[in-house]
Amino acid sequence: MPTLLCLENPLLDVQAFGNQELLKKYGLKANDAILAEPSHQGLFDDLINNFAAETTAGGGAQNTARGAQACCPSSQSLVLAAQPHGSVVYLGCVGDDTYADTLRESCQKAGVRAEYLVDKAHPTGRCGVVITDKNRSLCTELGAANHYKLEHLKQPDIWSLVESSQIYFVGGYHLTVCPEAALALAEEAAAKNKIYVMSLSAPFIPIAFKDALDKTEPYWDYLVGNESEALAWAQSHVSGTPGHEEIPVRKISAAEIIDTTGAGDAFAGGLLAGIVQQESLKTSVDMGHWLAQLGIQQMGPK
Repeated sequence: MPTLLCLENPLLDVQAFGNQELLKKYGLKANDAILAEPSHQGLFDDLINNFAAETTAGGGAQNTARGAQACCPSSQSLVLAAQPHGSVVYLGCVGDDTYADTLRESCQKAGVRAEYLVDKAHPTGRCGVVITDKNRSLCTELGAANHYKLEHLKQPDIWSLVESSQIYFVGGYHLTVCPEAALALAEEAAAKNKIYVMSLSAPFIPIAFKDALDKTEPYWDYLVGNESEALAWAQSHVSGTPGHEEIPVRKISAAEIIDTTGAGDAFAGGLLAGIVQQESLKTSVDMGHWLAQLGIQQMGPK
């Protein structure tokens, strides 16, 4: 039965409704995603102390994994060894701390099997999320997530999960961490005739990490990205051709939109759930739209 394995950077989101002054203070753009620099160190305390921030499990593909599992009916579930969860496995690196415990609990609640590499030398990564006028600015401090190793993926107990899965999803942010792991999954997919799905994740990925992304390109069965990410990819490759098929987005009024954080992750989750269930591309995309629509009507990717 089709199963899904996701790989990227597990993070704890620290999110709050901010303002233009806060964005300006830390040099952030209203609808962007960047890696934290020393100048951003004060952002997290600022969000918690001055903007009543909430914390929630986050990190691209981890959100996608939870969303995909939520959309998979029990009849599609695979009972994985020693842990009777669903059909989705998630890999990444966390610290040995309470933030990691929060992420584990979130995955367990969603029915996702999380197999983290634990790095005791670094804290679990976190992402500052500033919400302004229905836009979200993401500033990520990778922490332990930046120390994922190919050796973890190749461990016999982890690689057995790779072998039992039929679909691989890799978030583009992981190309900043361990592109070797992303490529190992791509090569396994090609060798065993499995499905490989890549997400662009952010506009800077196809530009700053073009070489790592290009190495995975021959293996893509599906590529996920929003308009700005697709444009960045096209510009970095001096190419771009409009798609031959359009699939309408589900309509929602502006008044119903609360927070767009994780909307792309939710879309990917719905899309992957459709692929797992062997639905058509049109139906799978519509499932992604449906899940994203639900997500933007609440605070954070829950």
